[in-house]
Amino acid sequence: MSPLNKEQLAHIRDERKNQIKQAATKLFARSGFTGTKTSMIAAEAGVSEGLIYRYFTSKDELFTSIVQELMEEGRRETGNVPSLPGTPYEQIQALTENMLSENKFAFMLILRAVRSLDAIPKDAADILKEHSADAMIEPLIPLFVQGQEAGEFAEGDPRELLHWYFYIVNALIVEEADEKPYGTPSAEMLMRMLKR
Repeated sequence: MSPLNKEQLAHIRDERKNQIKQAATKLFARSGFTGTKTSMIAAEAGVSEGLIYRYFTSKDELFTSIVQELMEEGRRETGNVPSLPGTPYEQIQALTENMLSENKFAFMLILRAVRSLDAIPKDAADILKEHSADAMIEPLIPLFVQGQEAGEFAEGDPRELLHWYFYIVNALIVEEADEKPYGTPSAEMLMRMLKR
């Protein structure tokens, strides 16, 4: 068997790091920052606890890197909505469908854990302040106004309507699905809140 080249080794390192982050995301979402131990992350990832420290200097750094990635992804997604095909209504509906998809549950659960009373690292708290709900909604406001002018959306302050809409969508996502008698509503049903 020939030794691995630098590219193969880098690929293995990236896979390991990603494996650790995925396990940590799941546990932080479920148990919060203080309720998650590095030993739990190692067990979930199927690696030794020492291997975590090869990639991250501390649990704080691991958590902060996850929060940073999730916030950047959320900002990218909302920023890309105006370039999606369709009317403003269809564009915001596509964002809602994306938010309701299974791969977004970890994102929303992490946000719930982070916004709870759970103590989190200062760097992670700073990232959250930088990516506030208002900052995430900002790229959608001109689109929403365009939709209002076209008669697609209800009249009212666009920032306030979008804020409450996404607050409700986020609240529905983080609530346990089996606790809701009818499951999670569809994007189409939720969009009726904004419709004119």
